[in-house]
Amino acid sequence: MIKAVFFRKNGRLSGFDISGHADYADSGTDIVCASVSSAAQLTANTITDFFCCNAQVAVDNNRLSLMLKNGEKDCDLSAEKLLESLYTHLEFISEDFPDTVDLRLKEG
Repeated sequence: MIKAVFFRKNGRLSGFDISGHADYADSGTDIVCASVSSAAQLTANTITDFFCCNAQVAVDNNRLSLMLKNGEKDCDLSAEKLLESLYTHLEFISEDFPDTVDLRLKEG
């Protein structure tokens, strides 16, 4: 199962940590893993490379995490909207493919 934890600070999304495998299909044909991985990578790359937001990104075996650092208010707002979009996208995937994505929201 993919574990997707999103972090909310002061009422706003501030990052995510996504790890694991969906185990929906064999490796190389798992459309859930591909969907989640692609969406998470697009989100992280857009926030850092196109919005140029100050964020800490870590990539490890089967894990991608991103945490926003304090920066420009406009950048943070754009990044937060993109994080909200990713969260919603993963909600839809977890509804369409039950028992593949464990989606959580942590405050603090």
